[in-house]
Amino acid sequence: MLKYIKSLGKNILKKDPAAKSLLEAIITSPGIKALVYHKIAHKFYKKDRTLLARLISQRARRITGIEVHPGATIGDNLLIDHGMGVVIGETAEVGNNVTIFHGVTLGGIGGGKGEKRHPTIEDDVLIGAGAKILGPITIGKGAKVGANSVVLEDVPAYATAVGAPAKIKVKSSKANLYVI
Repeated sequence: MLKYIKSLGKNILKKDPAAKSLLEAIITSPGIKALVYHKIAHKFYKKDRTLLARLISQRARRITGIEVHPGATIGDNLLIDHGMGVVIGETAEVGNNVTIFHGVTLGGIGGGKGEKRHPTIEDDVLIGAGAKILGPITIGKGAKVGANSVVLEDVPAYATAVGAPAKIKVKSSKANLYVI
């Protein structure tokens, strides 16, 4: 677990210019706390100890203001910056090297038990503050979602989606080229 926490702290140092030291990043980041709680809760969830998993996730929510359902699948190097009000639903899948800002919802629309109801976020995605990504849709690798956007349809890889409802502004054939 210490290796995992150190890895999360190093990721913050790399991506967040406000972080001044590894110790500061680890001690003060609500995102790290939420992800550590999620890792523990997810293990219980996978062992079908769902009540214990939900209790752990609710404790994390009270402490951090970040709600990650224990059933959600989280990749490596997720950065939840600031974090207050982030909600990640049960069937959400978050890839590697994703950055999520405060107030983001990866929420479900309809569906029944056992169905995929939440979004899939592929690797290297950036999701702006207040964005709502709803339903069993996919945000493609390297995509960006603008602040306060409401995304209801798939976003292709390396595209930028903005607005409510979100529209694809420019899709680049090359990573890191975004024009709005």
